[in-house]
Amino acid sequence: MFAALFFRTPAERFDSIIDFPYRPEFREWQGMRLAHIDVGQGPTVLLLHGEPTWSYLWRKVIPPIVDAGFRCIAPDLPGFGRSDKPVDPAWYSYTNHTAALVSLIDDLDLHRVTLVMHDWGGPIGLRVAMIERPERVSRLVVMDTGVFTGEQQMSDEWLRFRAFVAARPDVPIWPLIRGGCKTPPSAEVRAAYEAPFPNEASKTGARRFPELIPLDPNAPGASEGRGVMQRLIRDQRLALVLWADADVVLPLESVGRPFQRLFRTADELTVIRDAGHFLQEDQGDQVGQVIGDWLTRQQR
Repeated sequence: MFAALFFRTPAERFDSIIDFPYRPEFREWQGMRLAHIDVGQGPTVLLLHGEPTWSYLWRKVIPPIVDAGFRCIAPDLPGFGRSDKPVDPAWYSYTNHTAALVSLIDDLDLHRVTLVMHDWGGPIGLRVAMIERPERVSRLVVMDTGVFTGEQQMSDEWLRFRAFVAARPDVPIWPLIRGGCKTPPSAEVRAAYEAPFPNEASKTGARRFPELIPLDPNAPGASEGRGVMQRLIRDQRLALVLWADADVVLPLESVGRPFQRLFRTADELTVIRDAGHFLQEDQGDQVGQVIGDWLTRQQR
């Protein structure tokens, strides 16, 4: 029965990954085994990945934040990384991914969390911060993401990306990563991003995520996105917004700067130079340093 519901990537697929020394921790939720890494000590920083990445995305970002005196937790969303992967496409929804994150916060009894959000981690994390567990989240850090209400305009590049994924049941992971980086990553990085996805069944989540963004106001998830937006524009929590200068999926000028203006307490947008959509790959050390420095200033 388990095999019919979830795919579990064999552990040996992750054995040869370099530059990622963090051991996974596991917990059970809805019959699935979900993975996260937990590094450092101090106030909690919760880092949320998106499509089609996993906690490996944060490997360059984490050390400067830990060195600044913070605890970093980075989960693998259901369907990604070392977490179990539902094989039924219908399982994947904005609501289910939000519930999975809520369960992590509750299970680990996290309080005064700084949420760091990228790509699909943004709508999921902001829904938790604004509606589901606002009392648990004290600060917001967002980068190259959005809130999707069905009224937003998606770039032509994103629409091409969506069509590319939809046309390929056994969606190739590497072109999605490579297309989102300014500098071509190494063969070792390619292997790490492909490791969670050995076959078509394991890629159900990666295939579904683009379809979950509502493209009209009546689409599933659009009303929830509008609820998040209504809370966000009134929110008074401290916020930091970073954006890559060469993101072709969610461009800086048409998406990043307007999105930054939604955060009433945010400083001027921090532009990360020479970086694509996966700015953690192109400039991860810098991203981590900016976040660590900002958090340190808030602690004074």
